[in-house]
Amino acid sequence: MTAQPEQGQPHKPRAGESPTLDAVRLRRVNRRQAQGLGGGLADLYVDSRETSAAEAYRSRSRQDFLNRLTGDIRRPGFAMVIAETDHLVGCAFGFPVRSDGFWRLGFDGALPQSIEQLTSSGGVFAITSVLVQPHPQDQDVACRLQERLLSDHQASLGATLVNQDDHPALTSLRSWGWLDVGDVWRPAGPTMFHALLFPLGERTAVRLERLAHDAWARWPE
Repeated sequence: MTAQPEQGQPHKPRAGESPTLDAVRLRRVNRRQAQGLGGGLADLYVDSRETSAAEAYRSRSRQDFLNRLTGDIRRPGFAMVIAETDHLVGCAFGFPVRSDGFWRLGFDGALPQSIEQLTSSGGVFAITSVLVQPHPQDQDVACRLQERLLSDHQASLGATLVNQDDHPALTSLRSWGWLDVGDVWRPAGPTMFHALLFPLGERTAVRLERLAHDAWARWPE
């Protein structure tokens, strides 16, 4: 795992890293600050989608994101980390998973005992959004954001749900180290979601790799 810079300090580039990444700083923000950043975060969301859809769709998508952000900010334990240079270039936010594992309602199949144990011990953090401005180094920025958000909350595992039809998001998350673990149906509707996990640290990664052989796991080909 890559060591994270202290809050507000610039990242020191590794060998072979683009110098532009050196200018990216990570910073935690509180609820009020997150609310104040809403417009900029919505713009980042639209940019990160790299969509050429009609303006009406883009506007609706932007508002949907703002609605989801407002709902997440109200959740207990909400946390956000942003990446910035002279402007906002990325963010990741979410909230701790309760011991009842509410995030997996409708999971198609039983969760492995190791995941259940992590959830019940408070070791899982639901990352509901990871947004990064399109850039050659977006994978590095995304991984730093994810790792910082989890490490700040002493979590071993990130969890998220993605609409099965949201191919851009699925492609990005998989390239950033997220692993498919199964399908979820929300009780309120027929939409199917993919459940993905992001391990923090080598020990957690090894545990998940072993689970790749279980029948319930559906890994990307």
